[in-house]
Amino acid sequence: MSPATPDQALRRLELTVVRRLDGLLHGGHQGLIPGPGSELGDTRVYVPGEDDVRRMDWAVTARTTTPHVRDLIADRELETWALADLSASMDFGTADVAKRDLVISAIGAIGFLASRVGDRFGAYILHGDDVHRYPARPGRPPLYALLHSLLSAPPSGGSVELGPAIEMMAAAHRKRGLRVIVSDFLDDPDGWEPALRRLASRHQVLAVEVIDPRELELPDVGLVTLADPETGRSRDIYLSREIRARYAAAAETQRESNRIALRRCGAAHLVLRTDRDWVFDIAQFVLRQRRTAYLMRRMASTRGAAK
Repeated sequence: MSPATPDQALRRLELTVVRRLDGLLHGGHQGLIPGPGSELGDTRVYVPGEDDVRRMDWAVTARTTTPHVRDLIADRELETWALADLSASMDFGTADVAKRDLVISAIGAIGFLASRVGDRFGAYILHGDDVHRYPARPGRPPLYALLHSLLSAPPSGGSVELGPAIEMMAAAHRKRGLRVIVSDFLDDPDGWEPALRRLASRHQVLAVEVIDPRELELPDVGLVTLADPETGRSRDIYLSREIRARYAAAAETQRESNRIALRRCGAAHLVLRTDRDWVFDIAQFVLRQRRTAYLMRRMASTRGAAK
């Protein structure tokens, strides 16, 4: 069977999102990470235990001598920016797909869901030694052009540090919205955590971590040649039981460092694996986020009513 062309792959991706993911998440305008919005709305009397004191309208409170808060209007036209890592390490894959395929699938899923409700979607692509920018536009045609470029991109021969790329995206787009980082996060968290923390202080941030099972544990196959795709260096290693155990422990430590760093940043964390159904994982993640948001609103309402 001949390999699929970019156009054929793009049509399959769209059908997957529309028929499976969009169907599972069908509903009103709800983003991947539900939030209250960012535009200021009307002022009303403060309800203790239910309202956030950070939304207190001190000017109205001073005039009326009664505490007032200002509501936030839920956004109906958001601007979503994604940072897609297509560096050399993403061309690796030992299961159903390569990590690069998962990056494109995640960008496509988020883009198709955003275009369904008219949101603008743009992207920064880390490829080779450069960062390529695609402006944020609404609708399907610009998204098709972006995905076609991703599918047609040749294997990357270099790498760009994740931290400076995040800083670049944050500095260029100040309007509040959703920011999505899709990467394997193999860089040291000290290099990208400060930039991601600053980004999350202003925007909703979703970190999509792409993993291949061979990055977590090595097979018992004896002597192998391991090569670094970003530097080109290679080394022959005999995969003894001790080596494999040490590798698995180091991999778990690295992933745990990522989880802790992302939690400190306040970013939502979604893990996609090359040996799992990425549509199911995204759907489960979004449903958990919505359920959590609903329960938090319900708990706040219950506490307010009790008082």
